[in-house]
This record gives sequence, structure tokens and C-alpha cells, in this order.
Amino acid sequence: MAESALPPATIGTLLPDELEAPPLSLSQLAWRRFRRHKMAMFGAAMLFILFLYSFGGAFLVSESFANFTNTPLRLTPPSLEHPFGTDTVGRDLLARTIYGGQISLIIGLTAVLIELFAGIIIGALAGYYGGIIDSILMRITEAMLNIPEIFLLLVMAKFFGGRISNIQFLGRTFSGSVVVIVVIIGLTSWMYLARIVRAEFLSIKENEFILAARATGTRNLEIIFRHILPNSIAPIVVAGTLGVANAILAEAYISFLGLGVQPPTATWGNMLDGANNYLESAPWLWFFPGLLILLTVLSINFLGDGLRDALDPRSRTV
Repeated sequence: MAESALPPATIGTLLPDELEAPPLSLSQLAWRRFRRHKMAMFGAAMLFILFLYSFGGAFLVSESFANFTNTPLRLTPPSLEHPFGTDTVGRDLLARTIYGGQISLIIGLTAVLIELFAGIIIGALAGYYGGIIDSILMRITEAMLNIPEIFLLLVMAKFFGGRISNIQFLGRTFSGSVVVIVVIIGLTSWMYLARIVRAEFLSIKENEFILAARATGTRNLEIIFRHILPNSIAPIVVAGTLGVANAILAEAYISFLGLGVQPPTATWGNMLDGANNYLESAPWLWFFPGLLILLTVLSINFLGDGLRDALDPRSRTV
């Protein structure tokens, strides 16, 4: 007879529910792994604070105040009245970073939605059907990868910039360039995700449950979206998380070069562009928006690392 794994004295001190504890679900195991990743928890907390700062701050500071110019106070250093100082036309930088953060975060999130849609569709079709479809889609993907992303962003932003008029939404005025930047970033960043999804589909479609679904006459689209895609969600979630950081950085790059989101809409990126000529004389112009970009990107990367470890089915750490 096999002996108990616990000594009799220990068994007598355990509660009945501890002796018969139900096994943890996959989501519970993932949450337990994620909680033990300290940097991921720090990243999640920092992202919550940044979202609260950008979107909650709008209830305390109006957009008209953020855009109000007061030239006698131009280039005022940080003070109690203006904690982040003022810019070249006397606008309050604290208020500008609040409303600029909204646009930067919205650009990151919406651009990733486009990236996820394009990457999942192309990768799923290539990985599931294979053959000529796989060859054509992967050659297109490789051709896109061979074009430098920043160069493509700059060319498309220059060509399409200024062709869309300002947009009124929820009482705010958005530059038409916001839509252009979102679409451009989304359509130039799906390639790596498509290759990840393709690799997952090539592996999972040979499993027994997929072969059984085919044998029972299940439609291809149902197999793709109800059977294979849910089992590929872990790398997709991680890639999407990191894609938000890449989109925010891409917007900052092209805005710093003057081809990104145009006034009157503020972003952290075009605030850095406005500080280009005052790097030494007025360092607060670039320090605060740059710090917010840095914290956002680092937090998202930490969160992505934690999600990768938590969602890895081969992980044994609980």
C-alpha cells in the first residue's frame, strides 16, 4: 500500500477543503504566475497610473486651458503655478501632457487593433491552408519586412498628411493626421505578428483534435476561429501588448521629425518636436513628455514579459 505524501500529524491539522482542493484552472494558473512576476506587476500598476493621469486628468483640467497661449509666460521653468513649466507660447505643459497622453495612448491602442486584425488574418490563412496561399502571403510579408519601417512611415505620412480635415469627436477637435498616423502604423507593423500566427497554426493544425474536427465535417472557418485561434492566443496577446509600445514610439519618431500628428492636437511625440531648439535652454520642454514616453514603453514591456511567462503552457512555475 502506498504511503501518504504527508505525515499523519500534518494531515490531522489540515482543513477538509485543503485536503480536497480542486485543481486550478488555466486562468488561475496564469494569474498566479503573473502575480509572482514583480516587474510585470510594477508595469501594470504604472500603466494604470498613466491611464489615470491622461484620462482622469481631463476631469480636472480643460482642453481650452491646455491650448491657452500666454506669451508673457513663455518658457517659464517649473513652478507651483506651472509644475511642468510652460512652452514656447506660454501653454501649461502639465495640461498639455495630460491631453497629449490621451492621443498617444489612443494611437497605440487603435494602431495595435489594426495590426492584430491584419496579422491574425494573414498568418491564419497562410498557416492553415499552406501551399500557394502560404507562398503568396509570406512573399508579401517578406517584401514588407525588407522595407525600413521608419522610411515607409515617413513617406506615407508626408504623402497623406494634411489631406484629412480636422475631426470633431466627443467635444474635442482632433487633427486629421491622427487617423493617418493610426492607419499607417497599423498597416506597417503586422508582419512579425503574421509570422508568429502562421507558426502557431502550422503546429496546432496537426494535433489530433483538429484532425477529428476535419473528420466530422467541421467548416474550415470554424476550425480556424473556434479551435486553432483560441489555442494560439498567448503569443498573440504578448505581441499585441508589445505592439502598443512600438506604436507609441513610432508616433514619437515621426512627430519629432515634424511629420506626425499636427496641431491643434497634442501628443507626447510632437511636444518633443517643439522642444528641439531648446534642449539646453529649456530642458523641461523635453524632459516631462520624454519621461512619460519612457515610463509607458518600459511598463508595457514589463507587462509583456509577465504575460509571456504567465501564458506559457510549458511553464512549471506556479
